[in-house]
Amino acid sequence: MRKLITVSGKYAEPDDKQVASCLKASDREAFWLDIRDPDDADYKLLLDVFQFHRLTIEDIQVQNQRPKLDQFDGYVFVVIFGASLEKARITYQEHHLYFAKHVVVTVHKEAAPSMDGLMDRIRKDPDLAQNDPQLLKYLVLNEVTESMFAVLEELDNEIDRLEDQIVTKPTSRTLSTVYRLKHEVIDLRRVLGAQREVFQHLVTHSVQMLGDNGAIYYRDVYDHVLRQYEAVDSLRDLLTGSIDVYLSTVSNRLNSTMKQLTVIASLFLPLTFLTGFFGMNFGFLVSHIGAPSAFAGGVSLMVATTAVQLYLFRRQGLF
Repeated sequence: MRKLITVSGKYAEPDDKQVASCLKASDREAFWLDIRDPDDADYKLLLDVFQFHRLTIEDIQVQNQRPKLDQFDGYVFVVIFGASLEKARITYQEHHLYFAKHVVVTVHKEAAPSMDGLMDRIRKDPDLAQNDPQLLKYLVLNEVTESMFAVLEELDNEIDRLEDQIVTKPTSRTLSTVYRLKHEVIDLRRVLGAQREVFQHLVTHSVQMLGDNGAIYYRDVYDHVLRQYEAVDSLRDLLTGSIDVYLSTVSNRLNSTMKQLTVIASLFLPLTFLTGFFGMNFGFLVSHIGAPSAFAGGVSLMVATTAVQLYLFRRQGLF
């Protein structure tokens, strides 16, 4: 599916001839072509009409690229990623962008609501692009990278919820969720690290690569990616801390349980000694402790011993 919009707000779902006509007039009116779920006709359009390099087409066909920037004669090819969070799992969306001086072409396989939304905004408010090709490139790049902020915020909320669970009721399932989130955050950090390099290259070499002074726009997006990268580092530290809190909480609970069992065992230790001693079948004991008073005395001694132990344990803070 193709969608084309010019910097003046003219919208179309063009065929090859219309795209070629817009390309010839791009010096007078820059445009943005968005291609979703490309087919053979779209690949042929990119090769024959735009004359983009065949290697870039292969990158589009074979997904799972890493964020990168390749410079060609008159244009650059950029691979960047957007993301969304579903059930505490990060889903990445790979975007392939061609930037020429007056042309922007974006290609992606999955639906991209953010791209559709931006195109609708330009269509309804042409002043948004201000008839400026550099601003159009900025809007497209910014729309893709902005999705990371929502993911980071949701991850932060999820980590807060896990920390509350760890403090109140830690379980092995909670620990496995923390480990899984940590792997997700590490993958996100790797993606953002590569994207940071891409935008840094755009900022420092935009004039050399595209012949424009769009560095001020790319610098703003670069700043967003830097903030995202720093936020990911913070989330990784939070998850590492959550694992430490989990281990400490489980250890404290184990210590508390062992302390309770030790108190119970200590209470029965003198009782076991007394019953064992007076239960021996020596003649003296059998002949002298047969009266009811002896039984009452033995029971009283056991109760007194238990009471003294409880008092001492209470003073020492064992319960």
